[in-house]
Amino acid sequence: MMEALENEPFKAHDERKAFRLLGSNFISFFGDQIYMITLPLIILGLTGSPLQMGIVSALERLPVLLQPYAGVLADRANRKILLLSCDAGRFAIMGGLGVLAVTQSLQLIHLYLGALLIGCLTQCYQTAQFATLPRLVHKSRLQLFNSINTGLLQFSIVIGPAVGGLVISLFAPGVGLILNSLTFLAAFFLMWALPNKAPSTEERPTIWNEVKEGAQFIIDHKPILFTNLAMFFSIFGTTLFLTMMIVHVRFLSFSAVEIGWFASFGGLGALLGAAGVNVVKPMMSARTLLFSGGTIGALSIIAFSVVESFWMLSLMNAIGAFTASMMSPAIVTIRQYLTPDRLLGRVQATSRWMTWLLMPVAALVSGILAEWIGTGATIAIGGVVAFAASFLYLHPSLKQV
Repeated sequence: MMEALENEPFKAHDERKAFRLLGSNFISFFGDQIYMITLPLIILGLTGSPLQMGIVSALERLPVLLQPYAGVLADRANRKILLLSCDAGRFAIMGGLGVLAVTQSLQLIHLYLGALLIGCLTQCYQTAQFATLPRLVHKSRLQLFNSINTGLLQFSIVIGPAVGGLVISLFAPGVGLILNSLTFLAAFFLMWALPNKAPSTEERPTIWNEVKEGAQFIIDHKPILFTNLAMFFSIFGTTLFLTMMIVHVRFLSFSAVEIGWFASFGGLGALLGAAGVNVVKPMMSARTLLFSGGTIGALSIIAFSVVESFWMLSLMNAIGAFTASMMSPAIVTIRQYLTPDRLLGRVQATSRWMTWLLMPVAALVSGILAEWIGTGATIAIGGVVAFAASFLYLHPSLKQV
């Protein structure tokens, strides 16, 4: 299946634009790593409550419920304009939250509203970005470019948290939010060079029928369907972990700088995983890669819940990030390779909807469980769920890709 390449011209000029797209992703994701550290510290400073962290995370993930419609938007609209609008909106909202934090005017209601709006824009951005890359590179090079994209994102995890921890320790968490907002502005200008392909003006079916068409395509293509089902459960488990990860480390009395370095070690593991996937993938099927990565990553989460030293926590985080970055390009490439261009936005959005449906619930449950049984036990439960979900990757259809 993967060997049957589509006959299409190779365009080096488009690949240069593809690198600008990946560069834009890298810059904005770098800012997100600062935000990942800043947000829990701000919430703990305001309330001291893991539950509030769970609520804010749930609100940020709630827009995933609208993913099928985001997919229709990405297929109907001018994708360049959509990407630019999302970056501009996130710049304004994140910057506003940062100013409120620096002036000590920030309240929980601001964080609730800001998280919800940023979540909406991020969902639209990620869907449009996914659908844009296959237009810029030859299909035979999608695995390579997805791996490069993953590697750049993971490199941002290496340097972003360390920079964030340093900024917070020298200044204030609000400055971290402002710095994050500036990365969206830089990404906006990089995105400006993308081709401005207008949407088709031909008559199209209703939005609901387009949503159903994307969903039916997934049901008919079992490699996409079963990777989605596996991720549906594993993401619930990993969200329990990720929502409480920084809170858990903070409760172990690590400083902001130490938390930054801890997260950066995770990024180093992810970077190694992204670099190694192109070496490993020719040696095994996607089925083997995804199952082994899922089980090892889940076991690292369980181990994370019981160790307490800085180095062991960092090692477990790095192992989990390593396996996740090995798996991500394989899953993305399966979707992009099997999906025609006209359905890319809808298939990606519907897949995100299927796999991320429980993320808001998981984030909220994470906060509730952490208040009740502690952050360590909550993280352990997440690891057990992710481990069980990995067995869905053993479906026979994944031998074909």
